[in-house]
Amino acid sequence: MSPKGLIYSFVAKGTVVLAEHTPYSGNFSTIAVQCLQKLPSNSSKYTYSCDGHTFNFLLDDGFVFLVVADESMGRSIPFVFLDRVKEDFKKCYSDRLKSDSLHPLADADEEDDLFEDRFSIAYNLDREFGPKLKEQMDYCMSHPEEMNKLSKLRAQITEVKGIMMDN
Repeated sequence: MSPKGLIYSFVAKGTVVLAEHTPYSGNFSTIAVQCLQKLPSNSSKYTYSCDGHTFNFLLDDGFVFLVVADESMGRSIPFVFLDRVKEDFKKCYSDRLKSDSLHPLADADEEDDLFEDRFSIAYNLDREFGPKLKEQMDYCMSHPEEMNKLSKLRAQITEVKGIMMDN
């Protein structure tokens, strides 16, 4: 039986995965990283389909948020999930992202050493933010009716924005 629902998610900076979560085994992360390296830069949302799964990407300010979902979920619920993850991520790290430090996610109180590179920063973020990805995945999977309502509401807001811009 193949996994259903939301299967795998990550947050990346450029092409470096900072935090990830999946309750399943499989090659989702390998395919997702391959897609990540080929993302065009002219839009903020992308969906790739592969073997009955969608790889949904949300790009924002140099960060990439991804969720792999079963194709039967459609596109709206995965993007509601990604918006929620993006909001959580910005809440947790907005202070560090706005500072003028050498690396936007490095801890200010840690001393520089040979091991404080982008991969150790990614490892630290995986420990910090990986559980939040799990929490959001669990919430979205256990509240599908709320996710559908949010998806419809966001679609209506987008439609109203478009009408207002046309006027």
